[in-house]
Amino acid sequence: MSTQTHSQPVELLQRLIRFDTVNPPGNERAAQEHLATVLTDAGFACELLGRTPERPNLLARLDGAAPGPVLGLLSHVDTVLASASEWSRDPWSGDLEDGFVWGRGALDMKSQTAAEVAAACALARGGWRPASGSLLVVVLVDEETGGSEGAQWLTATHPDKVRCDYLVNEGGGGIIDYAGRRLYCLGCAEKGIFRFVLHTDGVAGHASMPRLGDNALLKLAPILQRFAGRQPSYRLTVEPRAFLEAIGVLEGDDAAGALERIGAVEPRLVALIEPWLGVSLAPTRIFASEKINVIPSHARLAVDCRVPPGLGEEAALAAIEEIVGPPGPYRLEWTERVMGNRSPIDSPLSEFIRGWIATQDPTAICVPTVLPGFTDSRTFRDAFPDCVAYGFFPHRFTTKFETDHLIHGADERIDVRDLEFATAFFGDLALAMLGSAG
Repeated sequence: MSTQTHSQPVELLQRLIRFDTVNPPGNERAAQEHLATVLTDAGFACELLGRTPERPNLLARLDGAAPGPVLGLLSHVDTVLASASEWSRDPWSGDLEDGFVWGRGALDMKSQTAAEVAAACALARGGWRPASGSLLVVVLVDEETGGSEGAQWLTATHPDKVRCDYLVNEGGGGIIDYAGRRLYCLGCAEKGIFRFVLHTDGVAGHASMPRLGDNALLKLAPILQRFAGRQPSYRLTVEPRAFLEAIGVLEGDDAAGALERIGAVEPRLVALIEPWLGVSLAPTRIFASEKINVIPSHARLAVDCRVPPGLGEEAALAAIEEIVGPPGPYRLEWTERVMGNRSPIDSPLSEFIRGWIATQDPTAICVPTVLPGFTDSRTFRDAFPDCVAYGFFPHRFTTKFETDHLIHGADERIDVRDLEFATAFFGDLALAMLGSAG
């Protein structure tokens, strides 16, 4: 059975982009109702479930004749804001120009929604049903602001409706050209969040007489400067080790040396890979006096800290003290502590993905990667510990160097050939993981 589709994913993506689902506020209902109609017409049983009527999540299910694994195809339809004045095209036009579909969400991630839905519908319309198990298409709301209306609410209130054995989501599939070889990134893990605030204290005074106060903001200055010097020492975990070994640059545990060798071949790759190699620290906000004429008695520096899966608060503390020294000049307050998450590098799902890439692009390899940020996969991994979840939306014609800066940026667009390549992947995936009863 052919899983190739051509115009459908393109037309579906164009239509999805034209729904303004900027979050906040989201207002995803119209887009979700459109998708539900498309999937229902193809033969899926669909439900719209949400904490509020304006923001329903879409569940579309196609059951086989016998019990078996559930394969989930996951995406979200909310997007970040777009400033039209910064774009060369209307961000909600869905224009098809020069072989690209343009608009907010073209990469993050209405394109994956369109590819997954188009592939699933092509199979169902052709009479396919799983030999065993179920194909579950889940389109969520509210991912861009954390998922409280989407993945978190859905897995907490309706877990049996979204429980799955295998899950494919955003967070991987991009390609990297390195040393004459194409690397397809398989998103196996996501870093945790250990955000914190550093506090310094002083004595308030009138700003016209600086020596009469003790300026807490000035005490933050040397601490802030230390963040500019370097990142914490590298701590290799499973996924980056496997990546570095796969491309042949790791000698022993020398992550720094591996990064130098990568930089000598492809300097642009260093910025992508370095966050995988350990705890990262990025100061992002500073607060002091509420009034310009008052010397602050208290100052705060907010830092975004990301920690690899398998490491936690202890690793974060060690990294903080390595960079800025132990508490004393400052007080530490944790504001968020969320452990990283991962799925095994090796599984039946990853075996299929690697094999599929080998047949489609024989000179390429599929390599495990870590997402420095997070997706809704973390919620599904937490809710269903046995679920194997990967980020994978395969591109073949544009690389991460060309696409990553467009995500959340101006002139976001996707190559139509990549959209159709991914659509073929999702169709072949369902056939391979669930078999065919028709």
